[in-house]
Amino acid sequence: MSALRTIAVIDIGKTNAKVALVDLATRSEVALRRTANTPVKQAPYPHHDVEALWTFILNSLAHLNSERRIDAISITTHGATGTLVDASGELALPVLDYEFDGPDRLAADYDAVRPPFAETGTPRLPLGLNLGAQFFWQQQRFPADFARTAAMLMYPQYWALRLTGVAANEVTSLGCHTDLWSPWTSDYSSLVDRMGWRRLMAPVRPAKDRLGPILPAIARRTGLAPRTPVFCGLHDSNASLLPHLLADSPPFSVVSTGTWVVSMAVGGRRVVLDPARDTLVNVNALGDPVPSARFMGGREFSLLTDGQPQEWIDDDVAAVLARQVLLLPSTQLGSGPFPHRDAQWVNAENLSPGQRIAAISFYLALMTATCLELIGGDGATTVEGPFARNPLFISMLAAATERPVVASETSTGTSIGAALLAADGAPAMSKGEWTEPPTERSWGEYAAAWQQAASA
Repeated sequence: MSALRTIAVIDIGKTNAKVALVDLATRSEVALRRTANTPVKQAPYPHHDVEALWTFILNSLAHLNSERRIDAISITTHGATGTLVDASGELALPVLDYEFDGPDRLAADYDAVRPPFAETGTPRLPLGLNLGAQFFWQQQRFPADFARTAAMLMYPQYWALRLTGVAANEVTSLGCHTDLWSPWTSDYSSLVDRMGWRRLMAPVRPAKDRLGPILPAIARRTGLAPRTPVFCGLHDSNASLLPHLLADSPPFSVVSTGTWVVSMAVGGRRVVLDPARDTLVNVNALGDPVPSARFMGGREFSLLTDGQPQEWIDDDVAAVLARQVLLLPSTQLGSGPFPHRDAQWVNAENLSPGQRIAAISFYLALMTATCLELIGGDGATTVEGPFARNPLFISMLAAATERPVVASETSTGTSIGAALLAADGAPAMSKGEWTEPPTERSWGEYAAAWQQAASA
């Protein structure tokens, strides 16, 4: 067992930011603080409120450390986000919100320089979902500010820089549909050299590297010990994957749920990935390529439920299955396995609130099953994050894939995975509740009807 036991995990998600305390001895979260992560919609473009997040992080570290001594800090964040910092470590430009459409205005120019899918495993995505497109747009639109850039950092390592003063990059964020990384050569892509960015890229360090202790000012502000180490950190979906890489035997799949639902297949069937359907190659914390697919499932769930009660009874489920009430893709256009198809309800007259929740849960499960099929998913599927607490989602995913599904017991798999960067040896994971495919024929018939209608 590592001498480090209590790890504070800074977890910046697209919708919420969290600081969790993880006990490495029990592999469990023992405390959690959370805040909304709302972009600032002001000039020069919509951007992340890093100063509000920084205040939240420091206050959370101080509060949590007063209750239980923090031994180390790890970091995980959402993808499609990077930072440009000047020689003093300050931002040269605000941290662009990837849902901003500015980069689309230079799409033709960017397409002329970006590498092919075969080189990077990165599909061409809209808005700022390709980080390379963000950097390209910022350089063209704000040349003087961009010229002040001394280092280009992925988002987890930006926070590590603020904590330690050490600039670094790391492969899970570099390899997350950025156009910046070649997963098969473990090096920067041709885009980085074509744009002259290689000299600005901070050194690549392993996710579990100790970048250094916290800065003296951080120790004074939070009450943490001055020698508290900070680990390099990693992309959030890969944080969810890491415990399984260390403890499970392939084949298996992991579905990380949050604003995005990201499906990752390890040791699965060999398939040809289709970039037009939002499949991609992620890079895991060990540096290996991982076939992946994703859609904006958490955002879809929030929009579809819109604060309505999320309660249902067995009769609601039976009615949806019997009537084959279908929600067809997609409620969020531009990404996912059906990026250009408008959502449609079928057999949905006079739905009760409980029936609507059941149909929405089934839709999200069937979208996830489609993602797993596209990436050759095989073996048991572990679901991490909020959707692990939705038994309708879990049961329909098992029915559609005809494979068992494990609902993770942790409230967020990202925090456990990120904390494991501080651990010695492989984890002994608690798997959570195991669900076999339902035996009732109506579940499989429903899944088949949805898949047929969605592919029509």
